[in-house]
Formats: sequence, C-alpha cells, structure tokens
Amino acid sequence: MSNEAFFPIGTPGQPWGSEEKARWLATQTRKRSYHDEVVREIDDLRTDFEVSEYGRHTYGHDIYPLYAVRSKSWNQALPTVLVTGGVHGYETSGVHGALQFLKTRAGGFADRANLLVVPCVSPWGYEHIQRWNPDAIDPNRSFREDSPAAESAALWALTEPLRGDCLMHIDLHETTDTDDSEFRPALAARDGKPLPPGGIPDGFYLVDDSEHPQRDFQQAIIAAVQAVTHIAPADADGMIIGSPVVAPGVIEYPVKQLGLCAGITHARFVTTTEVYPDSPKATPQQCNDAQVAAICAAINHALAQA
Repeated sequence: MSNEAFFPIGTPGQPWGSEEKARWLATQTRKRSYHDEVVREIDDLRTDFEVSEYGRHTYGHDIYPLYAVRSKSWNQALPTVLVTGGVHGYETSGVHGALQFLKTRAGGFADRANLLVVPCVSPWGYEHIQRWNPDAIDPNRSFREDSPAAESAALWALTEPLRGDCLMHIDLHETTDTDDSEFRPALAARDGKPLPPGGIPDGFYLVDDSEHPQRDFQQAIIAAVQAVTHIAPADADGMIIGSPVVAPGVIEYPVKQLGLCAGITHARFVTTTEVYPDSPKATPQQCNDAQVAAICAAINHALAQA
C-alpha cells in the first residue's frame, strides 16, 4: 500500500520530520470559534463558580486562554472530583457536555464534593476540529511531567497540587467516523507505520484503567447512560476498537503508561467516556446528555464509596 493511499503527506515507512509536520499544519483551518462557543459559556458561570485562567497558549497570531472552573466554596473536608473535556478538541460533546453539567447539574453537588472542571483542554484543537495540537502531537498520549504538548503540560501543572487528594476523574471523549477516515491514517503516516484495520463502534463505551480497574464504578456509569443513548456492543471477536470487552460497554487501557489524561491524578475512580456522535441513533444533544449522565453517575458512585 502506498502512503498516498491513506494519507497525502510523508513517505511510506518513514516518520515525519519538521517539513512534513509543517505541510500538515498548513492544511489546517479554523472551523469554529473557541471564544464564541466556549469562553462565553464559561464567563456565564462566574456567578456560581470560581473561574480561573490556568495557562495561555500562543500559536502564531492566535492566543488561547485556558480556563478551569471550581466550586466557589472549596472545602478541604470534602472529596475532590475532576472533570475534563476537550483533550481532543474535535470531540465536541466532551466540551459541551462538561459545560452543560456545570450549568444544569453541578449545583447539586455543592455541599458534597469539591468540583474542578476543565471544559476544553485543547482550544486550538477545538477551533480546528483536530485531534492533535499544531505540533502534530496528540495531547492524550502526552500527560506526563516532561510533556512535549503544551496543553498536557498546563493541565499537569494545574492538577499537581490535587493529584493525591482527587477521589474521581472522568475524562470526556468521542469516537467518530473521522477517527477512521482522517486521524488514524494521519497517525500511521506521521509515525511511518502501516495503517492497521479500523472499525468504529456504534454507541457509548468506557475505558477503565487496566492497572487499577473499578468494574462496579464503570457499570454504574453504563447503567445511567443507557437511559440516554445506546451502549456500544462488542464486535464478533468480543472487542471494541481492538480491545477485549471486560464488561458491557467497558474496555481497559493502562492509562498512566499510555500518557492518557485519565491517568493524570492518583484518583481511585477513573474513566474515559466515548460517545459516538455519527450514529444514526444519536443526536448531538443526546451525546451531551450522555456525558452529563456519565459525570453525575461517576460522582455519585465515587462519593458513595468514599
């Protein structure tokens, strides 16, 4: 198979250098506004929450402030829970699900937990509907102390003081048709590797931490979400995206080893959500609602076990 068959940049079998990355970046265009669609929504939350800027990224002429939303009355006696969205900026319901949670449901946890919510970790990715950042780095493989991704490094620094105190972390994602049509081919080309077989699961699923699995926690989330949208079935080999299904709608990854956002703290309860917005059986609002249902179920289960 020629490289041209699955991605138009690079030479088959050879990882990208600076020239190829520059060619890739030159093809990226802004498709929506982080300020209009996200920052304005965050600004509306300032009456009920503490909103802080925890970083600022400059890419060319574009400046992206990074925002964290916290409980206004932070109480050291309460458990702390972390919600992150938009680590992959193109995964829309991760961002807007987090915002919807803050607007509609977060108040119900005010006297039960300290909330730290980061609705959009990767603003450039949000605007350009991209998985990577402008340096062709996947932030969700880069959560570590010496991270090469500015987005990941900023979130790492924000959460460091809470790393040992966090009870629960839910990271909101999507699996989309463009994972197969665009992002996996780009990854194979960037790394100079063959393009492996793909396949997109139709429905919601979760990724647990294989090194510290919490099966009851995952199943509590699945039970809540299936009232909102359908759960992805296993394929004929008992897999979802190439990983064994360990419980209905649940697969496992070693999250810290892979540098995933879900491994950024030492929380007992961690999960990564994956909704499927391209399904004919789901609407964008259902995807946002599924993320909100997942957040609420995750917090409720974690607090019940604390």
